[in-house]
Amino acid sequence: METASHGIALATKREIVRYEAGQFVARATGDVATEFALTIYVNDREMATVVCTPDHLEDLVVGFLASEGVIRSLDQLADISISAFGGTARVRTTTKINFNQEFFNKRYIASCCGKSRQSFYFFNDAHTARRIDDTSTIAPGDILGLIQEMDDAADLFRLTGGVHIACLADGQTKLARCDIGRHNALDKLYGYALTHSIPLKGKVITFSGRLSSEVILKVAKIGVGIVLAKSAPTALALDIADELNITAIGFIRDDSFNIYTHPERVIRKQ
Repeated sequence: METASHGIALATKREIVRYEAGQFVARATGDVATEFALTIYVNDREMATVVCTPDHLEDLVVGFLASEGVIRSLDQLADISISAFGGTARVRTTTKINFNQEFFNKRYIASCCGKSRQSFYFFNDAHTARRIDDTSTIAPGDILGLIQEMDDAADLFRLTGGVHIACLADGQTKLARCDIGRHNALDKLYGYALTHSIPLKGKVITFSGRLSSEVILKVAKIGVGIVLAKSAPTALALDIADELNITAIGFIRDDSFNIYTHPERVIRKQ
């Protein structure tokens, strides 16, 4: 059984009734992913409760605060204290932080690059998501290879079938994080990159789930220009990826994939 650094099992065994090959199997057991509620307090003020997989919680908190625009740099963080028993993360900052729930939940309508269409964001997304100016490229073989490496790293998914996996990669650095929440997996990557001063230029994000608008916005906040996914995108996700200069590649299966936006980053041999 896998256990997080905070002493909480990442999965638990449950007795199940399984139907297989035309018959019911009695007294079978299955591994089920853990759901853990973590309430984040900033300077003793409750900010949000995140339902997550209980590992790499410090990275999750840092990535969440940064992607939501609550902090702009690590210098603003004085201390993070995680209580697995209490399900709390208490953050102290070196500067005064202003936030309110209306700000984080308010929908914001923004025109896309002056065009007639409009995209719907959360208010804070419009202020923290940014256009990516990274001109790094990727070869087709690397696209297929990175997805395979992501699959190879998905131990918790193979155990439970109930989590997403996201990876941050380039030619030298490969970092994998699993979570029941697709946003959380990305925040864990972001938090680790920030706390370990990992440059994000030239990096690629691989992702096990579908490319929703919220996932693309997370990628933009992290500052990565190429995202690879095994599943399909949504139309709004592609509108945002096109606007924010992100290369979105999906339906990566076996030896094929679809390039949906900014194909100029994918190397084509002459």
